[in-house]
Amino acid sequence: MTIKQLSIFIENKGGTLISVLDLLSKGGIQIIASTVADTQDYGIYRVICDKPTQAFLMLKEAGINVQLTDVIALSIDDTPGQAASAIRELSEAGVSILYMYSFLLNGKGVLILRANPAEKAQEVIALKKLAFLTEVDFV
Repeated sequence: MTIKQLSIFIENKGGTLISVLDLLSKGGIQIIASTVADTQDYGIYRVICDKPTQAFLMLKEAGINVQLTDVIALSIDDTPGQAASAIRELSEAGVSILYMYSFLLNGKGVLILRANPAEKAQEVIALKKLAFLTEVDFV
C-alpha cells in the first residue's frame, strides 16, 4: 500500500539541483513527480520516480545525502472536492498528514502523502476502500 519516495537533501546554492537532475538523467531514471521544500541553508527534494531503489543507490554512490521514504499514493478522480474527501476520511480517523503533494497521472489525480500514524492511515484506506497506487503503477 506504500511506495518509495526519494528524499534528497541539497544545499541552497546554485547548481546543486541540476547536478542531482543530471545524475538521475544519466541513470535513465524517469521522474514522475517532485517537489522542493526549502529552508535557509538546504532543501529537501522529494521525488517519485520509476526506479526508486536504483536512483537511491546511484545518488548514495555519488555522495549525495538521500533517503528512501515510504509514502502513500492515493488515486482520486480529477474533479473538485476529491482530495478534500480523501483527506477528510483520514483526518476523521485521527490520522495526521505530515506533508502532501499532488499531480495528475493518466487522467487521475494522485495524492502523495506521509501520514502519522502510517499504520492507521493504511487501515483507513482499506476500510474506506480508497484507491491507492503501488510501485507498479509508476513503471
